[in-house]
Amino acid sequence: MQKTFKKLVKGIIAFIFVFMLILPVFSIAPLASAQNLDLGINYAQNLGLADSANTDPRDAIVNVVKYLMTFLGIIAVVVILLGGFRWMTAAGNEDRVAEAKKLIVSGVIGLIIILAAFAIVTFVVNTTTNLLNE
Repeated sequence: MQKTFKKLVKGIIAFIFVFMLILPVFSIAPLASAQNLDLGINYAQNLGLADSANTDPRDAIVNVVKYLMTFLGIIAVVVILLGGFRWMTAAGNEDRVAEAKKLIVSGVIGLIIILAAFAIVTFVVNTTTNLLNE
């Protein structure tokens, strides 16, 4: 019985915590729309940032894919470097050398997959852009 009471108290505390986190959203949003507050959204052009109303969504998607592929490529290179480090510090232990070789091969395969995915995305975007511009 005491366990169920503790679970109930924990549930109530969690509900109150989530409610307190969400409450400002519901209290500020009507104020912003009712008073026509200047929230600084239009200042992007003054800072030299791109105007989101005039940008093509395809360009935004390509940029997101480029950043994701760059991040994944960095991870793959780090895996390859980690495999090389393990191989260099194996001190002749065949098991550690085999593990390091597997890590390097996995990193190279990952890098090939990442580059192939980037090439496919670039090809598809360029093809669809050319078809839509004609």
